[in-house]
Amino acid sequence: MSETVAEPAPGPTAAGAPAEPGTIAHVVTRRARAHPDRVAVSGPDGTLTYAQLDARANRLARHLRAAGTGPGDTVGLLAHRAAETAVALLGILKAGAAYLALDHRQPAERHRLLLDDAAVRVVLTLGEPDAAGLEGRTVIAPDREPDRSAAAGHAPDPVTVPAGAGHPVYIAYTSGSTGHPKGVCVPHRAVLRLVLGPDYVTIGPDDVFLQLAPIAFDASTLELWGPLLNGGRLVFAPPHDLTPTELAALVHREGVTILWLTAGLFQRVMDLGPDVLAGLRGLRYLLAGGDVLSPAHVRRAVATLPATTVVNGYGPTENTTFTCCHPVTEPPEEGAAVPIGRPIRHTRAYVLDERLEPVPDGETGELYAAGDGLAHGYLGSPGLTAGRFLPDPLSGTPGERMYRTGDLVRRRPDGTLEFVGRADDQVKIRGFRVEPGEVEAALTALEGVARAAVVPRSLPSGGRQLVAHVVGDDLSTLRLRRRLAVSLPSYAVPAFIRCVPELPLNANGKVDRTALAREWTPYERPELNDPHRTPQTETERAVVALWTDHLGIAGIGADDDFFEVGGDSLLAVSIITELGRGYGVEITPLAFYIDPTPAGLARLLERRSAEREDG
Repeated sequence: MSETVAEPAPGPTAAGAPAEPGTIAHVVTRRARAHPDRVAVSGPDGTLTYAQLDARANRLARHLRAAGTGPGDTVGLLAHRAAETAVALLGILKAGAAYLALDHRQPAERHRLLLDDAAVRVVLTLGEPDAAGLEGRTVIAPDREPDRSAAAGHAPDPVTVPAGAGHPVYIAYTSGSTGHPKGVCVPHRAVLRLVLGPDYVTIGPDDVFLQLAPIAFDASTLELWGPLLNGGRLVFAPPHDLTPTELAALVHREGVTILWLTAGLFQRVMDLGPDVLAGLRGLRYLLAGGDVLSPAHVRRAVATLPATTVVNGYGPTENTTFTCCHPVTEPPEEGAAVPIGRPIRHTRAYVLDERLEPVPDGETGELYAAGDGLAHGYLGSPGLTAGRFLPDPLSGTPGERMYRTGDLVRRRPDGTLEFVGRADDQVKIRGFRVEPGEVEAALTALEGVARAAVVPRSLPSGGRQLVAHVVGDDLSTLRLRRRLAVSLPSYAVPAFIRCVPELPLNANGKVDRTALAREWTPYERPELNDPHRTPQTETERAVVALWTDHLGIAGIGADDDFFEVGGDSLLAVSIITELGRGYGVEITPLAFYIDPTPAGLARLLERRSAEREDG
């Protein structure tokens, strides 16, 4: 039975109440009373002790209450990374409300859409004088007059509000298949389950977290509340975009011990030289996730940071940041993907088929998540909620739910889960179902490939092709194709393989697949003098595939002239070099120019290979 359940901690059950019930505000207040003089937050705008953070948040909560904010309300927050942001977040929660963080990089119309959807009446702004998109709402700027004096005039004592573990703590919007964003309502219980007594890391009062992710992105949940709910220190990075080198230097300077990076940023950081990476050696944990991790970069991290535990963290927003985690105790072998691991405490994970029945170990099924991490559902969308948050038939407790992740996984005999791809990303290639994620995993498992993204391309005929974009050192698309053919069926080998210097990332640090599909579209074969002839031999097909990758032209024929389809002398040199390395023979430019067609090159390669064997 492919049900994976995390071992419960002593006391509560895996799906029961967290070790410290209540709300985030309750726990932070306890930390402030126990260690008032300990530094809680530092940022570009200064430092706050736990006592200062708690008192200022209490004052702001009273100011919000005076503005009519209370339990059941959602308060918008538009802020850069700064210590004052922690005051704003905690103040909202102490007032009994939930927060909706807005990404300042998004347009005003997007802000307006989200605020309307969440029925937000009050918005806090910090370091953001522009109120575009906030019209018709009460805008409070705690860092500017008159709100600064008004908040300071309130008593620093806690506000008593009827809020508990089941009340919403934040709303995080994710993209929707209908084109309208979906507001995920996350309760306090889910955040407490994530950071209090976790089993995927250990968190103590000496730990330092870096706040780097946009607060509108659920990765910030761990960064913000991991330290503050455990008596540690929260460091806000400067508000500008940091280069990987600046990030490594900041981690070293601030003594960061637990760092969370998106997969794309993790891999960029791991590409830095050893002298720069030495600044990360103070890390106890380096967590990465949000996308498929490159095994090569995980191996580099393990080798470069021997005292650091590298953790692959997996989870949808609807199950509060992490569902499964995999601490890397042994670097992944060549050709093996990095597992997503086992469910964290107070979490259950099921691998089910289309009938919601468990699938055997080793077979692919869809992952369903259950336990304390579940969101309430999608704000104002009972139909969408019912379609993704289903009754849990395996819990044995009436009323329990599970979330349909849409991710396909396999379960190993030891209970570890492997990510296969997205159920809703499946594309049909020549009538076969293909998971782009599985092709990406096969690519990143190859030597020299650092990152890969595979996107489908629609054909005028109505079919589809796969286009792979790969980043790495000294890559040969000829070699990549040969090695992919060993592990993938022919229909899953991409029609185009592009070697690129970097993959574009979106605001959340994930690969921007929409940008990849938009910025590069191959050309169809133009009308040529010779009629199209489909390549017949294996060598002809290999040469055509190589030309396709270099020229970006679909439908090249075996008799097409290289220069007539748009080739030039520089591209010819690249192709000659790659063919020579791939077949272990020497091809001179003159030999190439005598018959610059796939069929001509195929005959030349076969003749030279035979001469080499005879000689």
